[in-house]
Amino acid sequence: MTFTEDYARDGYAIVRQFLPPADVERIGAAIDSIHAEAAAHGRSFRHGNLFYKIANGDVRMAQWPSWRSAALDEARTDPRFAALLRGMIGGDIKQIINQIHWKRPGGKGDFAFHQDSRFRRPPDAYRNLGASYVQTGLAIDPHTARSGGMRILPGSHRLGALNMEMDGAVMDNAAAEDALVALGLDPAGLIDLELDPGDLALWSPYLVHGSGANRADHQRRFYINGYVRAADCDRGEWAFRDGQPVPLGPQPALVHYEQLRERPEPHFVD
Repeated sequence: MTFTEDYARDGYAIVRQFLPPADVERIGAAIDSIHAEAAAHGRSFRHGNLFYKIANGDVRMAQWPSWRSAALDEARTDPRFAALLRGMIGGDIKQIINQIHWKRPGGKGDFAFHQDSRFRRPPDAYRNLGASYVQTGLAIDPHTARSGGMRILPGSHRLGALNMEMDGAVMDNAAAEDALVALGLDPAGLIDLELDPGDLALWSPYLVHGSGANRADHQRRFYINGYVRAADCDRGEWAFRDGQPVPLGPQPALVHYEQLRERPEPHFVD
């Protein structure tokens, strides 16, 4: 069975050893540099689409770090991604997610159960979610249940958009199984996504997933890139045209930051 067949059946797939150790080490070093820069700000910070999320003193997330790192920009447009995605969403591909997630040992790192489709706003800018969007996550460190890896509900993508609204944000809310029960979902079907460094996970925007804190003795770095068939999205940065990499241009494109044109300057975010 191919990874595309796994993806269609289960809503997720794993490509083992997608990148070799030398490439993972280079990307990991770039991620560490971004972490150091974010930590130096001391609080959440935005500059255009670049955003550093700092909570309780921890650097938790960076959005669009490729604006600060040539290595990460090259990684998101690596021809190996183009080859992998061509059979799923074609050769003309935009990108709406470019993120790093960190979980340090012992730090808070919960993500409530959710579907990524909830973040595709405004709805009229994002079409054919189930067939045109693919989320990917590259493991830089061992990604296990102990290190706060993703817990997923295989097959849940076939249910389409669910009413998974909650009080507060997805980040820092616990992945509570009773939230699944309330929707008629069986938590017994949950599995832990186990990845070695260099493995790549792909998942549907409708896949139900969450994660917990890192209880391992090592950090958990995860490089997430979300791709979309260009014809089905009015937003996002180009990643590939006819399968060829497209680097970031001189000005950021509108993605999720609605005030991009009104407030593009560097500023702290309370």
